[in-house]
Amino acid sequence: MSDHLHIQGVRHHSPACARLVADRIEELRPAAVLIEGPADFNDRLGELALEHTLPVAIYSYASTDLAVQRTWAPMCDYSPEWIALTEGRKAGAEVRFIDLPAWHRAFDGVENRYSDAERRYTDATDRLCSAFAVDNVDALWDHLVEVADPEGLAERLDQYFDIVRGEADADATDSAREAYMAHWIRATLAGTDGPVLVVCGGFHAPALRRLVEDGMADASTPELPEPPEGTEVGGYLVPYSFKRLDAFAGYQSGMPSPEYYQRLWEAGPESAADTLVQRITKRLRGRGLHVSTSDLIGARSLTEGLSRLRGHERPGRTDLLDGLASALISDDLEQPLPWTRRGSLTAGTHPVVVEMTAALTGERVGTLHPDTPRPPLVDDVEAEMERLGLDRDGPLRLDLAKPKDLERSRVLHCMRLLRVPGVSRTGGPTAGADVTAEEHWTLDASADRLPVLIESGALGATLGDAAQTVLEQRADGEKALDALAAMLFDAALCGRAHLTDRLGTAVESAVDDSGDLGEVGPALATVLALWRHDHLFGTAGSNLYAAVVTTCADRILWLAEGLHAGPGPADLGRLHAMRALRDAVRHAPGLTPPAVSVAAAAQRIAIDGQAPPDLRGAALGLAWALGATANAAEAAAGAGDPDRLGDWLAGLFAVAREEVLAEAEDGGVVSAVDELVADLNEDEFLVALPALRQAFGMFPPRERGLIAERLVAARGGGDARGLTARLAVDPVVVASSMALEARVDAALAREDLVFGGES
Repeated sequence: MSDHLHIQGVRHHSPACARLVADRIEELRPAAVLIEGPADFNDRLGELALEHTLPVAIYSYASTDLAVQRTWAPMCDYSPEWIALTEGRKAGAEVRFIDLPAWHRAFDGVENRYSDAERRYTDATDRLCSAFAVDNVDALWDHLVEVADPEGLAERLDQYFDIVRGEADADATDSAREAYMAHWIRATLAGTDGPVLVVCGGFHAPALRRLVEDGMADASTPELPEPPEGTEVGGYLVPYSFKRLDAFAGYQSGMPSPEYYQRLWEAGPESAADTLVQRITKRLRGRGLHVSTSDLIGARSLTEGLSRLRGHERPGRTDLLDGLASALISDDLEQPLPWTRRGSLTAGTHPVVVEMTAALTGERVGTLHPDTPRPPLVDDVEAEMERLGLDRDGPLRLDLAKPKDLERSRVLHCMRLLRVPGVSRTGGPTAGADVTAEEHWTLDASADRLPVLIESGALGATLGDAAQTVLEQRADGEKALDALAAMLFDAALCGRAHLTDRLGTAVESAVDDSGDLGEVGPALATVLALWRHDHLFGTAGSNLYAAVVTTCADRILWLAEGLHAGPGPADLGRLHAMRALRDAVRHAPGLTPPAVSVAAAAQRIAIDGQAPPDLRGAALGLAWALGATANAAEAAAGAGDPDRLGDWLAGLFAVAREEVLAEAEDGGVVSAVDELVADLNEDEFLVALPALRQAFGMFPPRERGLIAERLVAARGGGDARGLTARLAVDPVVVASSMALEARVDAALAREDLVFGGES
């Protein structure tokens, strides 16, 4: 069997392993090449034979109800799996993938099929790193494989993977996959006379040798497992990018710095180092970071010195990076250099380090051959964009009152929900009372658009269906009322006002469960705007929005009547809720309790001594706004102590600003408050001042000026502009200063240091 079977363990995305696979195929001329990859794609290997520009990935999905599991198997020019596919096909071998489909339970929680298994079993690699005095497994791999003498590489790889696997127990995921791959190998051996080459992750290689030797020959081709009942599965090729492939961007497997390894694959270590020094220098100078010729000479000397010190005949990736960092960075670094570990760059990384890692990541983006199959969603989006004139770049202004622009807006909002690159809204209607009919977008034909659309194909065959699935996924299990209300608004913007009952039921349930006025208020404001302005949002006749308006209005009134709390700062959330209730009673009379009933309830709250002052003021404002009579002087006098007056006014002004302003000509509540403030002593005024300023901040500047003019006129005339001028200092600081002055004056008086009225 040893002459018949050849199992080559590799590290995914390793140029050295890719060269070794090519050499072994040329040497063996195998009858079959078996590759770790999704066996359910075997009937479509012809798609991989098309002339693509790498990197590309096999994208697989499994959709059950709203849950979608996604897995990628990316390949670039130097991926051993890609070389096995292409060179095996050229050699006339039968080429097959032999791993489980990505939707199998063995891949639960796995996004990238080619995640390096040895990174999950680190005891052996940690000891090897310590023995070779390197920082991590990536530096260890370069030292042993990528920049080492290629002579004897196959034997070194076998030793390395035997050490890594020899002391590790495979988990259930690895065991299931290895059993399936071993079945494929035994079946191929039984049906093939010539050599069989297996290319798999090195962690699996020792186990596969053992399983094949211990198992009985089986000529039956392994059957594909059946997906779980009710699960839709599928897959497509997608363009990939070096940014997605790079370990520094969070990719679960493979090599970091893909542009470096691309250059290593194409031209060798010396040329890769020289080319990337040029790239790094160009990037740094382009960002305004100084790099002199002497810096580069020093970096080269340091790189060569580090290579010799580390026993490298040729410079490795970390030799290059460490040499450049030593020559170009003179500051103390707050964080360890990213290539000393595996993970994403974090905030605070030195700008030179950021540019260095970006240069070694590269900007390559794969492209697919035009004949590559793709999901219906892609064709639907492209057809819609062409039909509506959206297949262009630049700014776009839409008038939502025009039917065609409204249709364009809905298409763009659906793409926004799918996070399609190159579609950005810069202005337009927002959740709440904003009813502008003008919308602004910026369009850009991003190269990342196609992969996102292909990967979104699992969500629906049309753009609208895919966007609705996104909304329903977000709503599933969501309890936060503000998030659910935002989804309702998104549904309307996407033209999905008649969304399934799933979202409406979730919103109503969240309202019923909420005990926070400030949480229910924004939901009511959002849904009321959608219900009122149906000509913009297409929500006319939607029972969903009407039902939510009713539920929110009832809940706000119920919560307000039962809210008892002591004095405290005005709660803007509950004030907005009372204002939303006012608007609902005014503009949706058929969906809320009658105005008379709401006004009566509001009057009860207004005189409830246990209710917080701001809510009492808001309740009086609500009753007033709905037509109830109110005696301004009595209301102001009933506001309570000085420390409650400002909060009470904040509630009143928040809900009945227009009514207060209208009756200010005849004195009204503003004059009554003026008289109350005039009667306060200095200590009481200092206590009341911050809340009073907040309350009058409810009025816009022009209306504050109008109130000031009327107060000044009532007091005999004068300059009203000084009363509304904004202070450059925080009013709390001013009040504190006044209090300090009062204490100083009291101390001086106590010590009899006041003469003639002055200290």
